[in-house]
Amino acid sequence: MLNGKIDLRSDTITQPDKGMREAMANAVVGDDVLGDDPVVQDLERQTADLLGKEAAVFVPSGTMANQLAIRVNTRPGNAILLDANSHIYFYEAGAPAALAGVQCKLLTGDRGMFTAAQLEAAIPPRDIHFAQPSLVCLENTHNRGGGTIWPMDQLKSVAEAARKHNLLLHLDGARLWNASVASGIREADYASIFDTVSVCFSKGLGAPVGSLLAGSFLAIEKARFYRKQQGGAMRQVGILAEAAKYALKHNRNRLSEDHKNCQILAKGLSKLPGIEVDKAGPETNMLFINTGNHDAADLVKRFEGLGVRLLQTGQNTLRVVTNLTVKREEINEVLSAFEHLT
Repeated sequence: MLNGKIDLRSDTITQPDKGMREAMANAVVGDDVLGDDPVVQDLERQTADLLGKEAAVFVPSGTMANQLAIRVNTRPGNAILLDANSHIYFYEAGAPAALAGVQCKLLTGDRGMFTAAQLEAAIPPRDIHFAQPSLVCLENTHNRGGGTIWPMDQLKSVAEAARKHNLLLHLDGARLWNASVASGIREADYASIFDTVSVCFSKGLGAPVGSLLAGSFLAIEKARFYRKQQGGAMRQVGILAEAAKYALKHNRNRLSEDHKNCQILAKGLSKLPGIEVDKAGPETNMLFINTGNHDAADLVKRFEGLGVRLLQTGQNTLRVVTNLTVKREEINEVLSAFEHLT
């Protein structure tokens, strides 16, 4: 519970706990623009090792991490291939065109996941009329797909098709921690398929700010330049990096609790008349709810009155995201609220 409410709008709504605040207050920091912040350097090394990459760079947001990756891996006039519901396309304010000067070529995936055959079909002929792709972007877990996890075999087949056409690969791994905990597959094993990988510390892990882009030494050297150009280079940012380190150490393994809570919620909702959820059940911490004849906007207001905060994503669609502020017993309160209001 957060501020007296059960907040299921997102896993970004968390606040630092006492231990994280103490770690931030005691951080020994330096000027990161000058390369002097030891906490940032330690976080970058630690996370690069965790992802099996040569280097990493700390940035304010997942959007910036993704956009740096696009600039590193493309040239203006190129195209990037990605799912039509991907965060990069749907929620990043047209940044691929505005910042990198690239065209988005969209694929229609199944809950955010497309196939090697779909990828190959989307690659245009080598002709002067067509923007040539240089990068394929995937998202794992997939937000608008419902927190879905890419099967490893499917990832590998898509990557093989991309490599056949000399395309680079970027993974939007904002919730890669969730994918790893749920699947049992190491983050480094997922990351090994990609040239660059972004991860976020301010979603399920509970840090207040911060993401990171990992890749080769050369890729990250370029990313640091673009970070500065886009206003993302910060000074004594070790205070935030310390929060990310704390989150990585203390909150990564507990993500399974969020996943279990989401499964319990989905199972309970599936028994209610007029409410529909994915019959396969949630794979991680995210669930989309079809409210049937109930107007989602109206339900959000009524739930707010009962101390439950939900996110409307369509006229008859709600999204819930279990997170570290929501306890098991509060899931039962949410189910009771659904029974009362629907």
